[in-house]
Amino acid sequence: MINFNYETDFKLDSEEHISKWIVNAIFSEGFKLEAINYVFCDDEYLHKLNVEFLNHDTLTDIISFDYSVGKILQGDIFISIERVADNAKDFNVSFEDELHRVIIHGILHYCGYKDKSEADAKLMRDKENFYLKALIQN
Repeated sequence: MINFNYETDFKLDSEEHISKWIVNAIFSEGFKLEAINYVFCDDEYLHKLNVEFLNHDTLTDIISFDYSVGKILQGDIFISIERVADNAKDFNVSFEDELHRVIIHGILHYCGYKDKSEADAKLMRDKENFYLKALIQN
């Protein structure tokens, strides 16, 4: 089950479509879905979580808490809508494209993909692009 929660005025336009896309990506990666909770929030909300739980005094676009067991995915993904909007401008992409990239980025982490090394980051970006194309085609 995919749940979308809002701690800001933002609302996804098509929750059902996005849910199906996420579930298809999870299954394509060989995992099963238990429950993923997305929480869309502002910078202040996410910054507090970053300081409290990760000891990082910085702004970020996404924080995920992974409660998965083996191949069964479950967790909480917090996304700052303000950071996504700023990053979209910085990367010269649409807000929707950047939002979708961040949404699938959290799922890919749950599926075991990393992004700390250059090689890992390239693989992560390739997977993000693959799933972004799948979203557009459906």
